[in-house]
Amino acid sequence: MRNDHISSSFNEDMAQLNHCLAELGRLAQTQFAASVDGIATQDVPALQVLIDKDRALDELEAQIHTKAFEVIAMRAPAATDLRRVLVALKLATSLERIGDFAKNIAARTIRISEMGNERIPGVNIGRMAELVNSLVLDALVLIDTPDSQKAVKIWSRDVEVDHLYGTFNQEVLASMSRNADMVPTGSHLLFIAKNIERVGDYATSIAEQIYFLVEGVMLDDERPKADREVTINKI
Repeated sequence: MRNDHISSSFNEDMAQLNHCLAELGRLAQTQFAASVDGIATQDVPALQVLIDKDRALDELEAQIHTKAFEVIAMRAPAATDLRRVLVALKLATSLERIGDFAKNIAARTIRISEMGNERIPGVNIGRMAELVNSLVLDALVLIDTPDSQKAVKIWSRDVEVDHLYGTFNQEVLASMSRNADMVPTGSHLLFIAKNIERVGDYATSIAEQIYFLVEGVMLDDERPKADREVTINKI
């Protein structure tokens, strides 16, 4: 009877954690998609609202961490159950970071808008942003329905993002070298591209955690990485 009660309570706790994770994932993806749309629209009031909404993600992550530590302390989960809790913690961190990068993209887009459209290099960031957003959406499906084989597919697609990131950087730098007036906005675009690339990294990190959740071992971190001509420090 006691073991049944503990098992039932643990499942209820995990249901709460999963509900919070689903909400955090929804908010993170919505924020990222909106930040990418904002690059094209440069709707400053909407971008500022997006920045302000980041607090909601921080609060949800804190709730998940508090609940997860409470479960560990009160239920003393072991083996597979403990893995479920630890993965929830990692997923919450990855999702919150996606929200942070969305906020950074919005902030830099506002700076670009203030400088004037005539000084924006004529390059297209949309392909990379679209690919990364699709990776985030696929990763959210995995959180709801864990599948190790689908996790591997997401994990292996990071190289596509790397290639697009490298090409975009080269195009922006070429524009900046041809016209010095492009340097200020070009610099912001380089950081925006890095933020988008980092969101892709966190989508693949989610895939890695789902693989670990299902298989009990981590993926071998030897997937191919595209050569990167330019390194921009993470914000």
